Amino acid sequence: MPNQRERYIIEAMAATRGRNISMKELRETVEAEHASVAVAGAILAVGGWSGLLWVVLNTLPTVPNRWSFYALLFAALAGTALPFIRLLHRRFSREGGLHIPPGVMVRQALWVGLFGTVCAWLRIPRLLSPPLAVGMAFAFIAIEFLLRLRERTQWRPD
Repeated sequence: MPNQRERYIIEAMAATRGRNISMKELRETVEAEHASVAVAGAILAVGGWSGLLWVVLNTLPTVPNRWSFYALLFAALAGTALPFIRLLHRRFSREGGLHIPPGVMVRQALWVGLFGTVCAWLRIPRLLSPPLAVGMAFAFIAIEFLLRLRERTQWRPD
């Protein structure tokens, strides 16, 4: 039974339309997928930060504008985190992060965006404290760890 890394490589090979390809070509295919996710994150970051700058400079803090602030902050933080998460996976994972599906990197970037947005939301009524921020960070890390553990141990018949 293939594990998650082997399953991802098999799916990447299937994406090449069943051609018999070398490991070098497979590595290039997976790296291209990872690069496209990083580029999408950079585009999301530019859009989020520029929209956030516009909202802060040109609008009054009414309720709809606050919600747009939170949405744009979420997009900006998630988009900014995505290339860095890819870099961390390439640097510290086995095989240069080739066994990490792009969806996992996107989910981890969304956790960063959610953490930053919740911290900003709690900061406005002055409810955010360092222990609360550390506790939320540990909670998000634990949830991600459990999701990754579930993905690795899940049996999927082929």
